[in-house]
Amino acid sequence: MKNPAVEDDDNDGGGARRERPPMDIPDRIETEIAVIGAGLMGSATAWELARRGHAVTLVEAYDIGHRRGSSHGTSRIYRRAYADPEYVRLTGLSGELWRELENNTGTALLRVTGGVDLGAGRDPEGLARLLAEAGVPHELLSPGAAAERWPFMRFEGPALHHPEAGTIDADAAVAAAVTRASELGAQVITGVRFTGAESLPDGRVRLRTEGPEVTASVQPHTEGPETTAGVRPYTEGSEVTAGVQPHTEGSETTAGVRPYTEGSEVTAGVRPRTEGPEITAATVVVAVGPWLPELAGLLGVPVALPPLRVTQQQVFHFLSRDPEARWPIFVHTDGPQIYGLPSGGDGGSLPAVKVAQHDAGKPVTATTRDGVVDPASRDIVTSHVRRWLPGLDPVPLTEASCLYTITPDEDFVLDRVGPFVIVSPCSGHGAKFAPLIGRMTADLALGHTAPHPRFALRRFT
Repeated sequence: MKNPAVEDDDNDGGGARRERPPMDIPDRIETEIAVIGAGLMGSATAWELARRGHAVTLVEAYDIGHRRGSSHGTSRIYRRAYADPEYVRLTGLSGELWRELENNTGTALLRVTGGVDLGAGRDPEGLARLLAEAGVPHELLSPGAAAERWPFMRFEGPALHHPEAGTIDADAAVAAAVTRASELGAQVITGVRFTGAESLPDGRVRLRTEGPEVTASVQPHTEGPETTAGVRPYTEGSEVTAGVQPHTEGSETTAGVRPYTEGSEVTAGVRPRTEGPEITAATVVVAVGPWLPELAGLLGVPVALPPLRVTQQQVFHFLSRDPEARWPIFVHTDGPQIYGLPSGGDGGSLPAVKVAQHDAGKPVTATTRDGVVDPASRDIVTSHVRRWLPGLDPVPLTEASCLYTITPDEDFVLDRVGPFVIVSPCSGHGAKFAPLIGRMTADLALGHTAPHPRFALRRFT
């Protein structure tokens, strides 16, 4: 059903961010499509559905832009270089949609820096062949030519450069998509947590929820570090860091420092929640990131999920010795797979580069991750910086942890099971595809298409 108050949206304007006034949440909500989770994928889906004129309700357990999931920060990698022609094709489609989202919301989201792939395990020559077949602009450079272009990096073999790569501002993307979806008629509900689902005789789904937390035994404070003995502090919408505010490919927490909770509340005791609204929808999109393994059993229908593995990764931000240096994004595989990109606002006020190891992490869950940075990962990354990145100060400005949700084949999960659309573009490389995933998810929710065979659940059966 169409939302009669909304026409199909084909214009390029109207995306300015604005404060949304507090909203009374009704006890019962009926909608065409409910989207659970307002991260990169959920917000992009809500935007896509709303601009097609459909009635959509976006449900988020926390605040928009919170830092507990895998959709925040100012710097994520966008790249075309994949050792898989299908992903090369999909990155091209996604790049076009990033520009469309920018135009539709009036928000800058994708900054082009160029990208460099190097290291024997990365196979720059093989990547160059794939990019050539796809018609993607690129150069294969000798070590000397690469060092001349990027004197702040060290090269011992060929390097692939493709100029379309860059960084994505995930914080801005989520805010812009949610704001625009709301302007187009979407209902946005925050502080409401999904707790279960019931299939109705008419084919619709009734969602049970919990409402916002009610704080008991509060220890208030103004600004500055406050903690309560035996209680882990709660920071609403901010990161706990030793100096600046970092971020990676997932959600971040920082260990080894005293938390700074600006204007938040530290609770000594249980935080009960109120009863949330009852939401009835014809279709439900489940885009809950690393919470999917924990919440899939609440859907009320059998969902044959693959064995999703949630891991806690580590990221580090390093000061650029030359503040004028124009760093590309890079992926270097020579032993550990190391990636890096300009830190943006996540690295603080001085030019910095985020560097991390992609292929190692500690198994956790979204609710049990501890945020403690692994010293072994720190040693691997700082050793890499000392050997290969002479343009960086090898002492991290700050460090943090993040979450990956990984499938056995590192492809995504994007499929429909009855009235549910399961969305898990994951495995540490999904952020760059957010607007494309939003379009593909909308098509699945509306019954316009079958799932992409690479992302269908049946591949695991």
